[in-house]
Amino acid sequence: MAMNGLCRVFTSSRVLSSNVTLLLAQIPNKTKKPLPQNRRLPQLLCVRAMASEKQRQHAQPGKEHVMETTPQFSSSDYQPSNKLRGKVALITGGDSGIGRAVGYCFALEGATVAFTYVKGQEEKDAQETLQMLKKAKTSDAKEPIAIPTDLGFDENCKRVVDEVVNAFGRIDVLINNAAEQYESSSIEEIDEPRLERVFRTNIFSYFFLTRHALKYMKEGSSIINTTSVNAYKGNASLLDYTATKGAIVAFTRGLALQLAEKGIRVNGVAPGPIWTPLIPASFNEEKIKNFGSEVPMKRAGQPVEVAPSYVFLACNHCSSYFTGQVLHPNGIAPYTD
Repeated sequence: MAMNGLCRVFTSSRVLSSNVTLLLAQIPNKTKKPLPQNRRLPQLLCVRAMASEKQRQHAQPGKEHVMETTPQFSSSDYQPSNKLRGKVALITGGDSGIGRAVGYCFALEGATVAFTYVKGQEEKDAQETLQMLKKAKTSDAKEPIAIPTDLGFDENCKRVVDEVVNAFGRIDVLINNAAEQYESSSIEEIDEPRLERVFRTNIFSYFFLTRHALKYMKEGSSIINTTSVNAYKGNASLLDYTATKGAIVAFTRGLALQLAEKGIRVNGVAPGPIWTPLIPASFNEEKIKNFGSEVPMKRAGQPVEVAPSYVFLACNHCSSYFTGQVLHPNGIAPYTD
């Protein structure tokens, strides 16, 4: 599709060991000029094994700064062109993984970025991301801000929106992205507190934030919700998580219909297996090691390969006729809507 011409993403890599994925270079291109052909970086190589057992984390939220093989949030061949100049974007779960990559691309494209992170647990990742955004932002964008909170509660979501509006006056792009997940072999293992916790983070927060943010969004604004390939193919071991991702698809389509007359577009992104801190915080060593090998491309994706989908959907001159739609960066997985 036209996306290929808008957002070309290439990466470089080097082998760490037979059991560890290729570590991908994270060198932003500051020139805004095409690199000479002999300096262009090769495309991602197909990789089966994402990590050794040292990657395992034993609690959520996952932390990017302790990962042995860190996700790639940037590419030296990404060529920004002011697609989001003058926009104010709020990204939930923006301290790491897909949220970090989206924030970074948005900053390169001229947006002023605010993001949330889990209070008391993700400070280091949040500070690292904040510094990256400050270096990446354009001269006419305002300084990025990071907001610690628990998004599962309405009053916290209202406080986040109020803080962004107090700092920047409005919200043009809302990225609902925060999520958590836990494995279980049977529905009998999913008790009421866990079910409520997962739904609060993964879908309640989307309702809460959207409801408050809409007061400050105008015609031409955009809402982008992160769902998952699991909403389309199912996942036996992530039943409650998968249920929330299905709810996000329905929420996206219903909200798009509701807001069409206001000129506010609502779309979604349904990533496949993407290497983020959520993975080592969710799975055992064997699943981490083979993460992504089940898709036809035989490797997990990187956040930098997903972020351009959000840029495309946030950019009015790229996607003005897109609403109620879901993009599927999923490694050619044979299950889409």
